[in-house]
Amino acid sequence: MIYHAELVLNEQAILAEGPCWDYEKNLLYWVDILGKKVNVFNPVTEINLSIDVGQLIGAAAIREKGGLVVALQNGFHFLNLDNGQLIKIDDPESNMESNRFNDGKCDPAGRFWAGTMSLEAVQNEGSLYCLDTNHLVEKVIADVTISNGLAWDTSKNKMYFIDTPLNKVFVFDYEIETGAISNRKVAVNISKDLGAPDGMTIDREGMLWIALWGGSKVIRCNPKTGQIIGEVLVPCSKVTSCTFGGKDLDELYITTARLNPSEKELKEEPLAGGIFKAKVGVKGNKEFFYKG
Repeated sequence: MIYHAELVLNEQAILAEGPCWDYEKNLLYWVDILGKKVNVFNPVTEINLSIDVGQLIGAAAIREKGGLVVALQNGFHFLNLDNGQLIKIDDPESNMESNRFNDGKCDPAGRFWAGTMSLEAVQNEGSLYCLDTNHLVEKVIADVTISNGLAWDTSKNKMYFIDTPLNKVFVFDYEIETGAISNRKVAVNISKDLGAPDGMTIDREGMLWIALWGGSKVIRCNPKTGQIIGEVLVPCSKVTSCTFGGKDLDELYITTARLNPSEKELKEEPLAGGIFKAKVGVKGNKEFFYKG
């Protein structure tokens, strides 16, 4: 099936990423990594509130106790949405000033996972970390280049992970009690002709929705067969991530970037950096909140 995304917010963000749906408040949180902002978008009022966090921000997740947990260039923090106050938790790469956090998401047990990358995307300089509910940080995967999309399957015993330059989606066995992962395999191979895999989400049928940087689309993949079984066309090339939202979790929200656009891109992709959505005939899952 082929779907078409429609613009819902013409924000012209530099690098919009990490959409996260609050099913309790019916709000969409998203970040502009290079714009150093956390955004709160209300689809009903069409109002978008931006909070400047003062440093590069890779990801945000909803905290059960209120506010957000965020992965900034200088580590993990809590963010108070009312006053913008940041409370530092830990910085596992305080000795690596050339790195920043990138994508992140909470797992079914309420831990916050987020990965890093070199500012220049140097090979194998990044890692994937897990912030446990006791606020302790563990390095889970080393030698990552661009740590990106994460998802956990509906049975909660598989974890999916993207290291963008490898053009693959990896699948691990996942233990919800400990957060341990093992037995890495390739679930999906993505042809470089299609673009580079970026952020992703998973639907209730266990199918992955993967944003393609440079590909002008989000693809739906069956992780058991590796086949592409659907796509959402987006009117700009730099598609970064996606998540399910709406009151019935039946709308796919999609983030895009306006990073270093050429004159041609500015002319042909005037909506780049906007937030889009599409009805895709399937529902997503409720976002996992951070329990720490």
